[in-house]
Amino acid sequence: MQHAVGAPLPPPQRPAAGWAHGAPQPAGPHAGPPPGPAGPPGPPGPPHPPQAPQVPAPPGWSGPVQQHAQHASVPPGREITGHVQLPPGGPVPVPAPPHAAAPTDTGTTTLAVLLIGPAGAGKTTVARHWARHRRVPTAHISLDDVREWVCSGFADPQSGWNDQSEAQYRLARRTCGFAARNFLANGISCIVDDAVFPDRPVVGLGGWKRHVGPGLLPVVILPGLEIVLERNAQRSGNRRLSDEEVARIHGRMAGWYGSGLPIIDNSQYDVPTTARVLDEVLARSIASPPAW
Repeated sequence: MQHAVGAPLPPPQRPAAGWAHGAPQPAGPHAGPPPGPAGPPGPPGPPHPPQAPQVPAPPGWSGPVQQHAQHASVPPGREITGHVQLPPGGPVPVPAPPHAAAPTDTGTTTLAVLLIGPAGAGKTTVARHWARHRRVPTAHISLDDVREWVCSGFADPQSGWNDQSEAQYRLARRTCGFAARNFLANGISCIVDDAVFPDRPVVGLGGWKRHVGPGLLPVVILPGLEIVLERNAQRSGNRRLSDEEVARIHGRMAGWYGSGLPIIDNSQYDVPTTARVLDEVLARSIASPPAW
């Protein structure tokens, strides 16, 4: 017998609903008397199909109700599956400015942040610290973590930049954008960190605006080259780059000066201080969003 998808199954070794008449009787000392000799067969009666459980009508439904479980179209309730209906994630709008005339932090504002910086700038560590210490639910989305979800066939840019590594970067950015929109649609702020280059606006900022929406707030974190080289030397695995590559990336990131985006030089800041400065910069960006 087929059951509706997600419907509870009957207990084991018990007759299913609607088939009690054909179920075997238990044997033992308490079993009833054996049946007597069969009499002459009478005329066959009309067949009685087994009754499937009644499917409740959805709220507000005035049409006929499907009677058979295999044709039921109403999904099981939350009590059975634990499923919670979530709102769809759309483009993130520009956040409303705070009521304070001179805000010093983001308060309880729900917002999406893009933290930009070169390898070794500390953007991932700062983003995670900022997300953990906010007064409202906030998620941290690391582009490198999402990119490394690809296990077999991972295209490591350190082995050479090619079409495959470019495609995986674009796929990771689009995945992060979907995640950010879904978090925001359900009242959870998010911060995404990525090494976006100013000389590739279509792939970088333009791509993030397409994936997330105009309400995304970009902030650049750019310490000095010596600090970046020192921090990169403390990394391991494929997150650690050569000094030449770090210097090349840092030089390209210098193009953000004069772009109009807020820039934080955290050369002399520890992680908590950088996160506090980031929150102050974001509060000003909410009050006066940068043109990008």
